Amino acid sequence: MGTHAPGHGADSAAVHHGQDVEDALSPRRVLSSDTAYEGRIWDVRSDAFELSEGSGVLHRDYIEHPGAVAILPMDDDGRILMLRQYRHPVGMDLWEIPAGLLDVDGESNLDAAARELAEEADLRASEWDVLVDFFTSPGSSSEAIRIFLARGLHEIPHSDRHERTAEEAEIQFAWVDLDHAVRAVLAGRLHNPSAVVAILAADAARRTGFGSLRPCGTPWPAHPAQR
Repeated sequence: MGTHAPGHGADSAAVHHGQDVEDALSPRRVLSSDTAYEGRIWDVRSDAFELSEGSGVLHRDYIEHPGAVAILPMDDDGRILMLRQYRHPVGMDLWEIPAGLLDVDGESNLDAAARELAEEADLRASEWDVLVDFFTSPGSSSEAIRIFLARGLHEIPHSDRHERTAEEAEIQFAWVDLDHAVRAVLAGRLHNPSAVVAILAADAARRTGFGSLRPCGTPWPAHPAQR
């Protein structure tokens, strides 16, 4: 006997029955938008909007974030490079992947990723693909992250390497087998969102030999600043 997915709420017609799902830009009206707090890296914005005409005004405060890129470096043996770095808000040393803010005017997403790979991992890559895009916390922040898969890796000569400071000065490196990283994610041993998303996405993508990945220059209209 077959089973059917239950409906949600009183109006079951609102439930989508199908295999294709895709996020979409919303036509909802923003009535006002003001900066409530100006920070060193990002601001807090206060918006008033309505879900539908006449539904009443809602107010939400959220972090206005420039967005970021992250990179999953993969060597010829299928191992991935992970970085161990201290993160003060959670009081933990986290295993992560290279990443950085989109905070340089006129810099493309790919150029930002190449810069961060060089600065944080002392590497260049000759092969780039878009691995996955995601929002870190869409209920409270506009931060969007694009993760690239970087292959064809080459070390940057010591004389040309970026000097890392502050927390980055303590970065430690490890080349990790992808299967081992997947097990670490599912066992709850890894917590950095970019690393978790990248590892699981890479595990899924390698089932097609990474042939399903998007080109590195693919537009990113979901990013609030790139629409």
